[in-house]
This record gives sequence, C-alpha cells and structure tokens, in this order.
Amino acid sequence: MALIPSTILTGFLGAGKTTLLNRILHEDHGLHIAVIENEFGEESIDNEILHRNTKEQIIEMNNGCICCTVRGDLIVALTNLAEKRQAGEITFDHLVIETTGLANPGPVAQTFFVDEFVASQYMLDAIITVVDARHGMAELDQHQEAQRQVGFADRLYISKTDLVSANDLSALTNRLKFINPRAPINNVHFGQVPIKDIVDLRGFNLNDKLSIDTEFLRVQDLHEEHDETHVHDEHCDHHHDRRAHSDDISAFVFKSQRPFNATLLDGYLSGIITDYGPQMMRYKGILYMQGADHKVVFQGVHQIMGSDLGRRWEIDELKESKIVFIGNNLPKSIIISGLEQCLV
Repeated sequence: MALIPSTILTGFLGAGKTTLLNRILHEDHGLHIAVIENEFGEESIDNEILHRNTKEQIIEMNNGCICCTVRGDLIVALTNLAEKRQAGEITFDHLVIETTGLANPGPVAQTFFVDEFVASQYMLDAIITVVDARHGMAELDQHQEAQRQVGFADRLYISKTDLVSANDLSALTNRLKFINPRAPINNVHFGQVPIKDIVDLRGFNLNDKLSIDTEFLRVQDLHEEHDETHVHDEHCDHHHDRRAHSDDISAFVFKSQRPFNATLLDGYLSGIITDYGPQMMRYKGILYMQGADHKVVFQGVHQIMGSDLGRRWEIDELKESKIVFIGNNLPKSIIISGLEQCLV
C-alpha cells in the first residue's frame, strides 16, 4: 500500500491556519482528508470552528505540549489512524497535522522518521507555514518559535496582507526570504489557496532540515521529553527548555451555559482589547448568545477582533459558550469576572 502523504500546517498564533484548513477541507477536490489538530491548553475550539463533513476524520490532541515535544502522543495518534485505515474502518487519502501556534515544527516532523511503524505508513509531504502580515515582524523579533516555523517551511503563505502597507509587506517578505531562501512565498486571502498548492508537493527535504537543526533525528527518551498526561497551561510548574516557548505565555478558558447579553459583551470585549490588546496573542471561541439559534464564532489577534455566524445549535446539543485566551501575563481573574458580568 502506498505511503500516506502528510502535511504539517503551522504558523504563529492567529496567523490563519484554521481558516486555511477549513478551505482545504471544503474545496471540491475529491480527497478524503484526516486531520490531527492540537490546542495550547485543555480545550479545543478549532474542532468546533471547522465545519464538519463526511469526508474528514478529525482527531484532537489537547495536551498542549505539541509546542514542546509530542512524539509519544503523536505516534499513538498516527498509529491508530493507520491501523483503522488498514482495517477498513476509516478511509483517507491525505493527512494534515495542524499544530498549535506555539509549536516548534521540528519535533512534529521528526515523528515521521523516528518510529518504524509510522515511517512505514506515512510520507511527510511538506511543512506549510502561514505568517501574519500585520504581526509577523514583531513575532519574528520576539519568538524563536516563529523563526523556526519559517525556517522549517517548505512553502510560506502571508495572510492579512490587506492590513499592511506595500512597504511593510515587502520588508516582511524580504525577511522571510532571508530566513528561508528555499521556500516559495505567496500571499493568501482568507485561506483561498488551491488544493494543488497544499497537497502532494513532495517538498520536504530531510537534508535541508538537518541544516536547520543538526539534532533533528536525535531520539530522546519519551519520558524525558514530557509527561504525556500533562497540560501546559497557567497551572504548569515544570521547567520547559526556554527555547521551547516563553514561560510568560499561558492559556485559560472561560465557559458558561448561561447566554451572553450581546450589548454587554460587545462593550466589554472592546474594553479589554483596548486595555490588554498587546498582551492578547490569540483569543477565539464559540458564543451562546441570548435569543440566537446559531452559534457565534469569535476570534481575534491582539487588537483585531471579529465574529461570524456559526452553525445552528442542535436540538439536543448543550448550549455553552467556550472562549480560550492565549497571552502574555493576562489577568485571568479580571477577564473572567468581566465576562461573567455580561451573562444574562
């Protein structure tokens, strides 16, 4: 049986990975695509943002530590998918792994080479990296993860180009070329990329990756790498290598089964974005609004916030708002208390 081509979709927080993935899943390409997605923190939002159809198999990995090293958990997920495919329980032609925005793609790519069974079933096709035109320069300045995402990319897409000047876009493009002269660079508007530019690229070159990270294929003991039951969030008290991600970045989740008052919530969100916008690296969620029969999909990056109408609430579905905040030293108790004041 032919190896399963696999794409790693990466990019810093809020760059537009999920938007691009949604386009991949719903373009009329005739492929059956399996998805492994990861969230930074214990709650998955993307799985609800992604509109479901019958041609996808989505597996959630919510331990958050894909941003550090995930080989143990990822090997299990890849093995389970392959075994179910062999048994005829599921069908898929291509795999997409969407990493958390804080991921170092190196350990994710490494998984395809260090496990014998995984290597016998999958072929790493390409690493696709999305870069936010508005915040990309600052993220490259401040976060090694963003630099490594660009450095490991086989293809780069710059999103939100309409939010920056031509000079700023040119400067960012030149910087990306300097970091990674091998990867083609294209602009992308709301994930509108032809499927032929995403899958079956045969773009992954192991020798190139070894030039970026000489220890790419070094195998550590998985217990040394991470506790597989661990959730890296605001309660984390272990010592990650500071090269993995900033210890000041944490995630927390707000949940409530009471509906929001739309007017109160709109005013409050505008206020916290004004006060804490620079610290709010990424925030997104599903909102249960008073009197609404559809979910509201809400997401933002720093001071840029937007919402859209989601799918209708199912008759027997638990109506619940769920918002995840990822940021730098965010005042969790203040934000949650304010959100509670916006509930009906």
